[in-house]
Amino acid sequence: MTRGADIIAVIILIALAIAVIVYLLHWLYRRSSKEVSFVRTGMFGEKVIISGGAFVLPIIHNITQVGMRTLSLTIKRAGDKSLITKDRMRAELVTEFFTKVPPDKKAVSTAAQTLGNRTLDPEHLREVVQGRFADALGEVAANMTLDEIQENRGQFVKEVTKIADESIGHTGLALETVSLISLDQTPIEQFNPANTFDSQGLTQLTEQIEARKKKRNDITQDTKISIENKNLETIQKELEIKKNEEFSRYKQEREIAIQKANERTETIKQRSEREREAEEAEIRSQEEIEVAKISQ
Repeated sequence: MTRGADIIAVIILIALAIAVIVYLLHWLYRRSSKEVSFVRTGMFGEKVIISGGAFVLPIIHNITQVGMRTLSLTIKRAGDKSLITKDRMRAELVTEFFTKVPPDKKAVSTAAQTLGNRTLDPEHLREVVQGRFADALGEVAANMTLDEIQENRGQFVKEVTKIADESIGHTGLALETVSLISLDQTPIEQFNPANTFDSQGLTQLTEQIEARKKKRNDITQDTKISIENKNLETIQKELEIKKNEEFSRYKQEREIAIQKANERTETIKQRSEREREAEEAEIRSQEEIEVAKISQ
């Protein structure tokens, strides 16, 4: 009995030991996920875990979680926050930046050192990168006119992406894409005449507006004159057609009258000729009768 009890006790102890070990392994072994990596520091140095896991011992190890999800950040610049362009215009725009910590050990390590657990909180991460992205927009806009930005949106986005990506590179973040959602000129009411840049832009804008008004007025007046000239030309052509119609009618009537007169003249002439011939025939007849009488 004693030997059997000892065996059972040993089995129970082994089972408890295994349970404790499994529990400790479950508790001490930390796994990463697709959305969260971590960096373990302390004994044995730094270890970056992107896909897999590692033992984390209390007191001797410390971990920093790093979010791997893509952050979408919309930056809007309008009103007095609008961007000043190369030609001193103000541009209102809405852009969307997509950034994340790339699945690279160096990048994850850098993000853990510079950002810490803020990569897990989108709002805190926005506070870190928003100013840098806004600066990139302002820097590129300052080197392009408003028309150039509109006509070369792809180039504008490319330059912004380059500068913004460099500005956040030391944080371990990487810029995936930048989208220029909308672009428009700031209303003229937002220009501050007391501001040097705004006053220059306001002067140019006023000149452009007045030039466009003059051009529109010139086009309107030229169109009006063109229409009036066309109407006058139409009237003149109509009168010319009517005149030609009258001349043609008069000419036709005159020709008919002449033809009728010629026909009457010819008729009279023919009648006279026949009467003359008849008289001559009668005279010859009388002469012949007289000759006949004398001969008898």
